[in-house]
Amino acid sequence: MPTLHWVGKDQVRNHHRDVPYRVLRDNYKFEAPQPAPKNSLENRIIQGDNLEALKSLLPEFEGRVKCVYIDPPYNTGNESWVYNDNVNDPRIKRWLGKVVGKENEDMSRQDKWLCMMYPRLKLLHRLLSEDGSIWVSIDDNAVGILRPILDEIFGVGNFVTCVIWEKADSPRNSANQFSTDHDYILVYSKRPNWVPARLARTAESDSIYTNDDDDPNGPWIPGDPFANKPYSKGLFTITGPTGRQFSPPPGRYWRVSEERLRALDAEGRVWWGPKGEARPSIKRYLNEVGDLVPRTLWKKDVGSNRTSKNEMRAIFSDTSSFDTPKPSTLIGRILDIAADDDSIILDSFAGSGTTAHAVLKANAQDEGSRRFVLIELMDYAESLTAERVRRVISGYGDGTKQVAGLGGGFTYQTLAEPLFVEYGNLNPEAGLAAIRDYVAWQEGIYQQFRADYEEAKHRYWLGEANGLRVFFAYEADAITTFDLDLLAELVQTVGPVLVYADQLALGEDFMRRHSIGFKKIPRDIARL
Repeated sequence: MPTLHWVGKDQVRNHHRDVPYRVLRDNYKFEAPQPAPKNSLENRIIQGDNLEALKSLLPEFEGRVKCVYIDPPYNTGNESWVYNDNVNDPRIKRWLGKVVGKENEDMSRQDKWLCMMYPRLKLLHRLLSEDGSIWVSIDDNAVGILRPILDEIFGVGNFVTCVIWEKADSPRNSANQFSTDHDYILVYSKRPNWVPARLARTAESDSIYTNDDDDPNGPWIPGDPFANKPYSKGLFTITGPTGRQFSPPPGRYWRVSEERLRALDAEGRVWWGPKGEARPSIKRYLNEVGDLVPRTLWKKDVGSNRTSKNEMRAIFSDTSSFDTPKPSTLIGRILDIAADDDSIILDSFAGSGTTAHAVLKANAQDEGSRRFVLIELMDYAESLTAERVRRVISGYGDGTKQVAGLGGGFTYQTLAEPLFVEYGNLNPEAGLAAIRDYVAWQEGIYQQFRADYEEAKHRYWLGEANGLRVFFAYEADAITTFDLDLLAELVQTVGPVLVYADQLALGEDFMRRHSIGFKKIPRDIARL
């Protein structure tokens, strides 16, 4: 497989492993004012570096995200609008200097962009479920360098398609060369043979079916009678109503046998043209076709740049808003194809919050329970991203332009302290609850089965996974020792046990005979 090389690749190839795991802090919760339509409440908007935020989502969401949609910077070099698009944000520059080192000084814009994207895509791959897919919006400036790194991370065999979205509903006559009327959406799955959902039929899709011959079976279209695949009974000559004979062209075959074709003709299901002289076409009836296979060319029915700007003007009629939003109908189309009605949808370049808007709209339409997780680095995460979602939840507009709220809610979070500090020690400032959750996740104790510290039968009890009882004997300001006294305190019945502590004072033979496991704090706490 061809690979792409750039300045800094060696430094970022495995950088996602070195990203510190930070605790996510709840700043506030927002819910629709009552009365409000029912909608999902367990949504997230996270302000912070999406590289660190993605790492912090792993314990709760690894392998659970059904659909990832991202609209990253397009690497155009444009700094004049609200979303800095040339990877020169001071925070990104500091990160590049730290991770890449002196080579950062000689990096091109493309090098910086690739260094920024690569570790983020690695973490998104981990978060994606086995039956999930990722959708990446991009334009001509970066599609050529994005495709190779997606091939490398997700696998060439997991490339699904490249959707072309017609973003302009009129030509840009001010362009020097061509009016750029489209963007791309690259689609990859987590595993091969991913099957997208089919789309509901529309009036436009059904308009091609006609019934000029008053067929009692209803509207139909003529189907191609020939196939490229060799068929043992597919080479014959048939005579039409006027005596004209028809055979397959060279290299092609009839789709059905001669007997089947004659039977279909007797049933009135073969079209010979208005004068009976055309090649036979097998009718495909509207009442016999199913939902639509998604197409790769998306036109104005999913919205355009004008649609999205008008949508934002309606929501933010009092202020200037995001310059390049995507229409919620575009993301809605992706959800129709790639998400179930109870899926988790992640957008780590949240921008104006269009993905959240689309999720809430989808839930309102079918009473689903989809959940969104948005991540936004920039300072407008609260004033724009979260504010848009609040207005969509609560309703916006005045008078005849008033739009009812969709209901729902979200938790607004920020990145807090790292879980580990110097020399790999646990950070007490991270909080006991966050530390316990992290260790429980490492041991495979699902969140719904984790012991709550305040209600646990013992303060060290974490939970049970695969028949193994797990205890976490940790004190922020004291050394814990796993000895006979602590064992008697923790274990009341026989059975396999795993205990985390700072020190061990029991013999190996004793522990082996009684199926007792030990892990040392912090040495044996695995790092993400």
